[in-house]
Amino acid sequence: MARKQEETFGRKIRNLREEKGVSLDALSRETGYPAEVLKDVEEGKIAPPVALVLQLGRTFKMDIEQIQGGEDKQASKRRAKSHKKRVASYAYAPLTRPGEEKHLRAYRVTINAQTQHKGVEYHHEGEEFVYVLSGGLKIQVGQNVSMLEEGESITFDSSLHHALSNPTDEKAELLVVIYVP
Repeated sequence: MARKQEETFGRKIRNLREEKGVSLDALSRETGYPAEVLKDVEEGKIAPPVALVLQLGRTFKMDIEQIQGGEDKQASKRRAKSHKKRVASYAYAPLTRPGEEKHLRAYRVTINAQTQHKGVEYHHEGEEFVYVLSGGLKIQVGQNVSMLEEGESITFDSSLHHALSNPTDEKAELLVVIYVP
């Protein structure tokens, strides 16, 4: 008996995009992410950053995070065990439950020492609050670069391109709260 091919997040996004008759180029224009990045997510080559998941939700007018929950049982067990998702160079653990009517999303984010974001800058509708629990953080919002230390925070319009990195010698732990209108 042939085993059913695993339905990954990327495959679900591709199926949803195709169902709605949206090309990769059109999705790129809607989300602000390069078509190559979207293709890599669909093909499972890269994990989607939180900002992209939020943009996809707005574009498709649904809570995209709910799609992630239907993955195979093995993946669900791994997620339940660690409660962490690895995204390029940082790990994040959701602190709030997703839902269509929920506007606030909170995450505990860990960025390893001497690490920069890999891939694209992030941007999504709404506002973002970042509080440094430990370590240090370099954050670029638009053309502005800020260095934050333990106990410092920043709030910004998250529709502006932003990128995080940890130029310090210790792991950075952050509380990130995203407001999505």
